[in-house]
Amino acid sequence: MNNTQSRNRSSEDEPAGAPRARPARLIRIIDAESDECVPRSPSLRSCSATPHLGQPQFDKNPMVIEAWDTLRKSIVMFRGNMVGTIAALDDQGSDALNYDQVFVRDFVPSALAFLMNNEPEITKNFLLRTLHLQSIEKHVDRFTLGHGVMPASFKVLNNPARGVETLIADFGETAIGRVAPVDSGFWWIILLRAYTKATGDLSLSQMPECQNGMKLILSLCLSEGFDTFPTLLCADGCCMIDRRMGVYGYPIEIQALFFMALRCAQQLLRVDMGGKEFIKMIETRLPALSFHMRSYFWLDFEQLNNIYRFKTEEYSHTAVNKFNVIPESIPDWLFDFMPTKGGYFVGNVSPSRMDFRWFTLGNCVAILASLATHEQAVAIMDLIEERWEDLVGEMPLKACYPALENHEWEIVTGCDPKNTRWSYHNGGSWPVLLWFLTAACVKTGRPQIARRALELAEQRLAKDGWPEYYDGREGCYVGKQSRRMQTWSISGYLVSKMLLEDPSLLGIVALEEDLTMKPTFARANTLPIRFL
Repeated sequence: MNNTQSRNRSSEDEPAGAPRARPARLIRIIDAESDECVPRSPSLRSCSATPHLGQPQFDKNPMVIEAWDTLRKSIVMFRGNMVGTIAALDDQGSDALNYDQVFVRDFVPSALAFLMNNEPEITKNFLLRTLHLQSIEKHVDRFTLGHGVMPASFKVLNNPARGVETLIADFGETAIGRVAPVDSGFWWIILLRAYTKATGDLSLSQMPECQNGMKLILSLCLSEGFDTFPTLLCADGCCMIDRRMGVYGYPIEIQALFFMALRCAQQLLRVDMGGKEFIKMIETRLPALSFHMRSYFWLDFEQLNNIYRFKTEEYSHTAVNKFNVIPESIPDWLFDFMPTKGGYFVGNVSPSRMDFRWFTLGNCVAILASLATHEQAVAIMDLIEERWEDLVGEMPLKACYPALENHEWEIVTGCDPKNTRWSYHNGGSWPVLLWFLTAACVKTGRPQIARRALELAEQRLAKDGWPEYYDGREGCYVGKQSRRMQTWSISGYLVSKMLLEDPSLLGIVALEEDLTMKPTFARANTLPIRFL
């Protein structure tokens, strides 16, 4: 597999690995979100501004030059075209596992870095190649997956004797735990919009194949069934938290990505190309999903006190404790963790269960997608500042907080040795999450929070060889099984730098608030079913 070819430099004088100089017309941001002018909160940064022009000031930063050089070495070539970046250059010999593959979720920050540096070709090729893989018939044992499932990853197989290169996709059938990726399809739609916003090129999203690809994804997640909630029911290990961590049910990460993908698809689908029915389903689902998440997943000091006083076994439409959450199930750590100023979306809500853990990715995506209201977005930022040592520590950022320990770890993770306390996804610190935090900070007008986190990362990230994750309560130790030269740690850093240098790039990855979905009152009673 030819996965280390670098792009040709645009000038012989350009430092090795430096980002390409931006041309006079850097990136044209188009506003495909709405034909109407939506009022914006003055304290939130607009997501549809035009980027500043010119060369970034940090181009000659040695750490940035090293990051670009390493990112380019991770590029995967297929039949002469760039189609993605491998998960990590540090394959640890025969123990490479699947780190030599192109992962859909891992490639997103790489794609954003190239888009923000006016290099859209690799993103376009990636979108088209994964779209082709989506059409493959997918089998796990004797069971066939849905047509719309996007691959978790793919790799290039090279047959020198025949001179043929082939793409081999993994839809979860070879992954640890055999779980199909729910998030891949959402990331694909989000990335398609990002490409469209960054380049102004509508032709890609309007291709019949791309329109059909979106509709196949939406068919999977918008189908009617037995569920009484507008959220999406998911298995454990179906997202970034890719091992058993008790996120089965309705994990915040998937719900936030689901919401964001629906809004992106709403902008990209063409009525004249068979998208009318799906747009209608999206318009029905979005208000219900936003109300459900903003009302029932949201937790702050006041709501915690309400849950603490819940009555149980309530029946009928007048029930306040709709999910029959037992107040005694509130963990002791939460009373110390919850500040009087701040709040967040909890990890999960389902019958008789509320997972009170903090998950960074889900909360940041909620801000970028405008699933969080302005007040909620500000409260999430307040919480991060108030609980900096817990959520950021010495290396940004905790995937979740707190870690599962002792008997709880045994039950929930199945004694997973990779997910011991404060390691990997069980409270480990992931540098890739830096770009999510940065984008959320820029959108909420709090860039100083991101700068503080970025300064922490720059003290060690390159010196430690760009690890995949860090261990320890404060994130002081390179992860026990962490790969070095992890591509999304590198690209996440670059995206953070570019967003802080040019905040108008936020429009590529963030959505404006839709005020029509803002709930007028909290935790409304369910209307009774009408009998005919």
